Amino acid sequence: VCETVEALRHPTFDVWQWEPNEMLSCLEHMYNDLDLVKGFNMNPITLKRWLLCIHDNYQVNPFHNFRHCFCVTQMMYSMICLCSLQEIFTQVDILILMTAAVCHDLQHPGYNNTYQINARTELAVRYNDISPLENHHCAVAFQIFSQPDCNIFSTFDPEAFKQIRQGINTLILATDMARHGEILDSFKHKVDSFDFSDEEHVTCLKMVLIKCCDISNEVRPMEVAEPWVDCLLEEYFMQSDREKAESLPVAPFMDREKVTKPTAQIGFIKFVLIPMFETVMKLFPQIEEVMIQPLRESRDRYEELKQIDDAMNEVRHICLCLIVFFEDTSASCYV
Repeated sequence: VCETVEALRHPTFDVWQWEPNEMLSCLEHMYNDLDLVKGFNMNPITLKRWLLCIHDNYQVNPFHNFRHCFCVTQMMYSMICLCSLQEIFTQVDILILMTAAVCHDLQHPGYNNTYQINARTELAVRYNDISPLENHHCAVAFQIFSQPDCNIFSTFDPEAFKQIRQGINTLILATDMARHGEILDSFKHKVDSFDFSDEEHVTCLKMVLIKCCDISNEVRPMEVAEPWVDCLLEEYFMQSDREKAESLPVAPFMDREKVTKPTAQIGFIKFVLIPMFETVMKLFPQIEEVMIQPLRESRDRYEELKQIDDAMNEVRHICLCLIVFFEDTSASCYV
C-alpha cells in the first residue's frame, strides 16, 4: 500500500494495473492526502458515493472512459505534488483543479464535437454548436452534485459554491481542443511576468494545467503510453467509419486508410504537447526532467518508427514495380 501511495504521486504510475474499485480508492486517497476532505469538512461517505456515481457516468468507450478520467486526475495530482502547487494556490483552487479533472469527460459518447456539429446531434443543437461535449460534461457534473447524497460541496455557503461551480465549468470548457491556440497564446502573454496574486493569471494557469493533464499520456513511460494510442485510434476509426456511412466530412487524422501510429503522434507531440509543457516549464522548471524529457524521447521514438515504416513502404513499392515489370516482360515473350 505504501508503495502504491508513493507511486501515485509520479507521472510514471502504471494506470493499467488497476481495477475500477482500486482506481476509486486511489482517487479517494488523493482527496484525503491533499487535505480536501478534512479541510472542507467533507463527509467521507458522500465522497465515496460521489466517486461511485462519477464512475457510473463514464461510458464504455475505447478511450474516453473512466480509466482516462483516472489518468487525467492522477496526472493533476502528480503536478500538484511535483510543482508544490499547494504552496502557491488556495485550497479552493486545488479542489477546483482536482474536481474538474475527475468530471472533465462525463458521459462522453465517443464521437467528438466535429461529429456532433456535422451530424446535428441533440447535444450540438442544445448548445448551439459551441463546445457541445464540454458543456454536456459540465451539466452532468452539476446534475450529480445536485443529488444530496453525492454533494461533496454541501458544507459550502452559496457564494463559495458559486465560485467553485464557475471554476470547475471554466476548466472543463478549457479542455475543448478547438480552443487550444487561444488558451495557450493567452498564457504565453502572461508567463514572463506571471503574477500569482492576479486572479486572471491564476485562472489561465489552471486552464493550461488541466489541458496538460488531459492530453498527457505521452508523458508516461512508453509501455503505459502506447496502449492509449491504440485506444484513441480505435475511437477515431469508429467515428470516421460512421462519418463515411452517414456521408459526413472525415478528418484525415481519423481515417483508418490514411493514419498510422507514428503519423498520428509525431505532429501532436512536436506541435501541441512539447510547446505547451515547455511554456509551463517557465514557471515550474522541475517538470523538464520528469515530463518534457519523456515527451522528447517519445517524439524521437515515433520519428524512428516512421523512418522504418517509410523504408518498408519503399521496399514494397520497389517489389510491386518489379512484379509488374516481370509480368509485362513475360507476357511480351508470348506475343
